Amino acid sequence: MTANNYSGLCIGVTGLNANDNPGPGVAVIRALKEGLGTGLRIIGLSYESLEPGIYMRDMVDKTYSIPYPTEGTAALFERLTYINDKEQLNFIIPNFDAELHNFIKLAPQLQQIGIRTFLPSIEQLMIRDKVNLYDFGQKNGFHVPADHKLYAAGDVQKATEELGFPLVVKGKFYEAYIAHNKEAAIKAFNQLATTWGYPVIAQQYIKGTEINIAALGDGDGNNISIVPMRKLYITDKGKAWAGVTIEDAALIALADQFAKATKWRGGYELEIMRDADDKLFILEINPRFPAWIYLTAAAGQNQPLALVKMAFGEKLTRFEEYQAGKLFIRHSWDQVVDIADFQRISALGEL
Repeated sequence: MTANNYSGLCIGVTGLNANDNPGPGVAVIRALKEGLGTGLRIIGLSYESLEPGIYMRDMVDKTYSIPYPTEGTAALFERLTYINDKEQLNFIIPNFDAELHNFIKLAPQLQQIGIRTFLPSIEQLMIRDKVNLYDFGQKNGFHVPADHKLYAAGDVQKATEELGFPLVVKGKFYEAYIAHNKEAAIKAFNQLATTWGYPVIAQQYIKGTEINIAALGDGDGNNISIVPMRKLYITDKGKAWAGVTIEDAALIALADQFAKATKWRGGYELEIMRDADDKLFILEINPRFPAWIYLTAAAGQNQPLALVKMAFGEKLTRFEEYQAGKLFIRHSWDQVVDIADFQRISALGEL
């Protein structure tokens, strides 16, 4: 099936926050536009009025605000129904961990009004959650750093006694800090608990080389695409600001082992640390495309495009090759827009 068969598609995309802690949305859109051509219509779905992707008119045709995940599925479905009445959405790609539970729950209802998705199940979503990751690793033969769940500042003491320093302190959904003493660990705990809620995760620090793997599962225990990337520059939020595709059979095998163990459906990212003994530790499993997902398209495996085709029932053969040595380097860009656009999305919820 060629890209022409998908001409005229209208696809909703979240994660438009292309800032210093970027969401995957803009990169997903870039890959889709490259794969599907000029007939594609992109509808941005935003949570904040300052998400830069809202104002990228060459990338996003129209943007609507949607309710925060905490408002529940009923509010989300009501808003998506309104948007669908205006735009006739064919497909939605959610790109934030925190919103996935609602979108997965709503998938059958969205299908009834003509909106397709291609998402994991609630069970799949939960087994790789940070809270459950260590137990998942123990059960399925993966190396996962030891962790401790923190519900109060007093829990930090026990975590430091068990795990030592340095210690990685992680938010329930996002953000992580490396603490070298108890005071820094408590500060990180308080900040992450306030931002993301409980539990906060204290995780054993593993020294080594950071590697990420972007992959696409078919829901039957197989991967359609796997592209590993080694981080070259990392921000203070732990985000890759530069990285390069690498060729490594052990990384491909690890992603295949994960897909087989979970029967994952959709895009996902494995965050890996390779230690001095060449052991691969899974630090996190993100249940959606990463912010660097356009690199997969540049390297020859356009995962967002493949996701769309799978959602529409196309049987894809596994990508077997990609270009190693493809490098991405992020940069900041001052995007100048009219204040009237900001006021419109803020007041009316659409632009």
